[in-house]
Amino acid sequence: MPIIDVHAHVGRWQFHLTAGDADTNIAQMDRYGIDLQIVSASEAVVYDALAGNAALRETLESRPRLYGYAVVNPNRVDESAADLRRCLDTGRFVGAKIHTHYPGRMPGCREMAEAFDVVAEAGVPLLLHTWGREVTLLPELVEARPGLRVIMGHAGGDAWREAAHAAAACDRLYLEHCRTATDAGRVAYAREAGVPVERILFGTDATLIDPCVSLGVIRDARFTEDELERVLWRNAAELFGLKVGTALPPVV
Repeated sequence: MPIIDVHAHVGRWQFHLTAGDADTNIAQMDRYGIDLQIVSASEAVVYDALAGNAALRETLESRPRLYGYAVVNPNRVDESAADLRRCLDTGRFVGAKIHTHYPGRMPGCREMAEAFDVVAEAGVPLLLHTWGREVTLLPELVEARPGLRVIMGHAGGDAWREAAHAAAACDRLYLEHCRTATDAGRVAYAREAGVPVERILFGTDATLIDPCVSLGVIRDARFTEDELERVLWRNAAELFGLKVGTALPPVV
């Protein structure tokens, strides 16, 4: 079965890690059978969005299995809006990424609202770093912006219960469960809260975290074969308009 990873990164981090360049991503993808991966540049996330996005544009030119998120900085919305358009024009970027803690802006503040407006106007999915009870604000923020589709990266982190109920309340909110602490029952709780399998996506946080962690979470969720197909690739293919291989059924 194909696999599309919707949450990954290229580049080095300030932590003591050996992972870094895009070759590491490809090696991990080969090891775990991941066909496509959507990545943001770590430099863009933690330091300089424009420079990181520019470096990622060059990286994606020679790696067709990687697609990009353009990082939007809520503190520099006008610059980020123009840069998002530049990235999308390459055809190699398929979404936007916004972190909350590095720029110091959370859902509910003016800067984040303006950043959401930029992504909504661009018409691409948004991967949003979520870690805390601020996820309870997302249904209202998304509903106010027709066409905005938001993936809750880490599914709210330690607020995964609140994130589940937020996703159940808004049909344009998606859950992606990667994190280092694999609390048992997170996926089951989300489904019991009313989140359909069509809005659960697979992500790894590679190369910050080894993909085996997220694959274990999916295994333990005990999806049926049809549900597994949805979570591992078809939901992402439909959301981002991606094609995986040539022998697969078409995405409709």
